[in-house]
Formats: sequence, C-alpha cells, structure tokens
Amino acid sequence: MELFESAQDYLERILMLEEEKGKDKVRAIDIAKSLGFSRPSVSIAMHRLSESGYLTFGEDKELILTKKGREEAEAVYERHRILTKAFIALGVDPKIASEDACKVEHDLSEETFSAIKAHFDK
Repeated sequence: MELFESAQDYLERILMLEEEKGKDKVRAIDIAKSLGFSRPSVSIAMHRLSESGYLTFGEDKELILTKKGREEAEAVYERHRILTKAFIALGVDPKIASEDACKVEHDLSEETFSAIKAHFDK
C-alpha cells in the first residue's frame, strides 16, 4: 500500500516525538497538539495506520511503530533532515528551511534526493 503524504507526515511526527518523549511514550493527543489538528481526526488517522500495519497501540494507548512503520518514518525523516540541512547551507533561515523541507520531502525524486544526500554526506 502506498502511503499518502499525510500518513507519512503522521509517521514522521511519531518518530520526532519519540526523540523528545522517549520510545513508546507518544500518544495521539501528542500528535494532535504538535500538528495543531483535532483529536478525532488524529485518532481516525492512527486507526487507519494501525489497520494498515504501520503502528500498534500499547496498553495505555501509546503509539508503537511497527517495523514497517518505523522504516517508513525513518525514510521520510531522513529526507526532512537532509533537505533542511541543504537549505540552511544555502542560507535559508532554519525555521523556514525545515518548513520547506516538509513541503518537498514527499515529491522529490529518489535520484535528486540521492544526489543531495551524497553531496551533504561528504
């Protein structure tokens, strides 16, 4: 199943919040607050991701990425970090660089992303 951009964003956000809060400590309310979305819409999205095998729910409703979900989240988050780094290197304000990276991380071809990654991994 190919993920929509919004599903990739949710998985990426779970991973980002894990870095802040700790693994298996993220709940749907954290996603809602972080993205400024309503709790019901986030809850629906989390159930869809669970049904598709990208995450499970812990005993206290914490969001737990499956192997499949973690791989997808890490791939999107890597794109975000590298693109942000590239934009900052070009002189873009870090906040704007991160926002712009989020906009293009889904649409950039693998070839172009690989070239940017190779350039900044030097």
